Amino acid sequence: MIAEKIIASPVGSIYLAAQDGKLIAVRTHHLPNSCHRGDTRDERVLEKTEKQLEEYFAGKRYTFDLPLCMKGTAFQRDVWQATLAVPYGKTATYGDIARAVGNERSARAVGMAENKNPFHIIVPCHRIVGAGGKLTGYAGGLAIKSTLLALERNINAEENRP
Repeated sequence: MIAEKIIASPVGSIYLAAQDGKLIAVRTHHLPNSCHRGDTRDERVLEKTEKQLEEYFAGKRYTFDLPLCMKGTAFQRDVWQATLAVPYGKTATYGDIARAVGNERSARAVGMAENKNPFHIIVPCHRIVGAGGKLTGYAGGLAIKSTLLALERNINAEENRP
């Protein structure tokens, strides 16, 4: 059985799901009408995810330490792994990610893979932008993408002040 939870955040409600002791979804859209409780280890994963997201939004967490069950094609998983390497407060282009996965001509395919990312915020596809830094595409909506990038920029700026 899948354990599910919806949490409140500065960008609205976030859906969390875990199964077999691993996180299977973190979404900022397509929220279910009801959620199911799972076994104890799945509930622990959801609690840990909620705590880490709270720390992220408070500017106290820059990376996540969660057990992820990445289901997707080999290309999608490669894209998501490359996306995990984009540091907090920084951005990369779809072309950068395409080069990172060994196919510099696959920027559009990277965009499609990012659209299927089941782990919003955790696998930071909001940090992936179009050529020239243009905000394009985000499954949760461009307003959320813009808010997440602004949050990270503001916290980075505060930490780099003398």
